[in-house]
Amino acid sequence: LQISSKSYIIYTQVKQNPSYLFALRFILSVMNKPLIPAQRRERIKEYLAIHKVVRNADLSELLDASDATIRRDIEWLESEGVIEKTHGGAILSQKINLEPEYVQRAQRYPEEKRLIGKTAASLIEDGDIVFINSGTTSTQVIRHIRSNANITVITNNLSAALEIGKPDFELILLGGSFQTRSNSVAGRFAIDNLSKVYADKTFIGVDGISIKYGCTVPSDEEAEVVSLMLARTHGSIVVVADHSKWGVVSNFEIAKIGQIQRLVTDEGFDFGARADLTSRSVEILIASENL
Repeated sequence: LQISSKSYIIYTQVKQNPSYLFALRFILSVMNKPLIPAQRRERIKEYLAIHKVVRNADLSELLDASDATIRRDIEWLESEGVIEKTHGGAILSQKINLEPEYVQRAQRYPEEKRLIGKTAASLIEDGDIVFINSGTTSTQVIRHIRSNANITVITNNLSAALEIGKPDFELILLGGSFQTRSNSVAGRFAIDNLSKVYADKTFIGVDGISIKYGCTVPSDEEAEVVSLMLARTHGSIVVVADHSKWGVVSNFEIAKIGQIQRLVTDEGFDFGARADLTSRSVEILIASENL
């Protein structure tokens, strides 16, 4: 086994403490092909879980990545609440890792979400019955459904129902238990109502999407609702997610990659991920103002 001098130094420096196995993972990172963004970010989280603090320069050397790349990774992890930036580095976040409040999530990438919603809504055809779940990007889909359309939307998304007011299409809100953080309804009553209908298409917003772990959301209540939506859809299943959701794994799986037909996302979505998804028969639609 040939190990570079840089990797060997890393290994010997930490071999005598409990984190030496982590160093081995870094060695493998250096020896093999360059890491994709999701892998780099996972390595950064693992490092901080052990050491609590790190300098950007150290990460750049350990992960064999440019300073600019590491800064982008740090900014992304901070936006997810995982870490906190410091001058020239980062520390593990001291915040409790809870699902972000709805308003906070709505303020992340608002323009990207608007375009994603507009593009996704253009896929809805006259006469369609569609399921749409809760979430800030899903809300944008409902907002952009064209006026005077012969369309029925069935949703657990309270935000959309409140913000739209009097829609120009039929909007059916599932009953159920109020979920404060997602501004939605879920639970047995919602499931009972949902089990009586079928949809032509389903649009789902997610908190994370990855090849290995599929599409994931933070709560089991939302996962239960969305899983039933998918099971009762006889047409296309469309995921709506901005680029920051790639490589993220939340708490509960709602769909495997093989279950979805389309992903509507923004132009910042990872190019390698686009190729991976396309090879698995997922059509990638990049949101645009010019539909």
